[in-house]
Amino acid sequence: MGGITAFSATDYPGQLAAVIFVQGCPWRCGYCHNPHLQERTAESPLHWQDIRALLERRIGLIDAVVFSGGEPTMDPCLADAILEARALGFKIGLHSGGTHPERLRSVLPMLDWIGLDIKAGFANYERITRIRDSGAPALTCLKEVLASGVDYECRTTAHPDLLPESELGALACTLAKMGVENYALQVFRSVGCSDETLNARAVRDYPSAGLVKRLSDLFPAFTLRKT
Repeated sequence: MGGITAFSATDYPGQLAAVIFVQGCPWRCGYCHNPHLQERTAESPLHWQDIRALLERRIGLIDAVVFSGGEPTMDPCLADAILEARALGFKIGLHSGGTHPERLRSVLPMLDWIGLDIKAGFANYERITRIRDSGAPALTCLKEVLASGVDYECRTTAHPDLLPESELGALACTLAKMGVENYALQVFRSVGCSDETLNARAVRDYPSAGLVKRLSDLFPAFTLRKT
């Protein structure tokens, strides 16, 4: 495990949660706000036994445990950790980029909520992730989430150099046609980002008010996150 936040009011909608950050991610998104978790080291900074002990002390103080990263589905022990956290009485949330469809499928029945990153049009994922053909597993994961019945949020982190407004609008239309009902647009923030080129670009006027209105009309639940 790469780290833990003992208390969060923003990582699971409507719930107070502890957030466990899992090491490792196969993708290299330039806007990643946890780039230090992309590598999976031989020695974990935190041991599960210590995290479990902390969770036991949080019983009655928080409602949920969220597994984030990095990419939590990269960890073969994720399912075991979820079951142990659930046995303590917590709701379970997951943040995923959709990298490992089989592992996501195996843990979906154990989840109460999932936040799934949709990074771009699925044919254009390499521009974001810097990994060839990364859109294919992401698309499979989205279909799995929509078919599962698990509460979810699909969200896109948007930067004008990576997602021009025309592509962002096309992506939203694709998601709406697929049946996505809960969509959040997160405008890029430089906090934690190590890519100086992305950090240097002004995003104050992005996206336009007209595009935001179009997107909000596409989804029963739409959220714009912009600072």
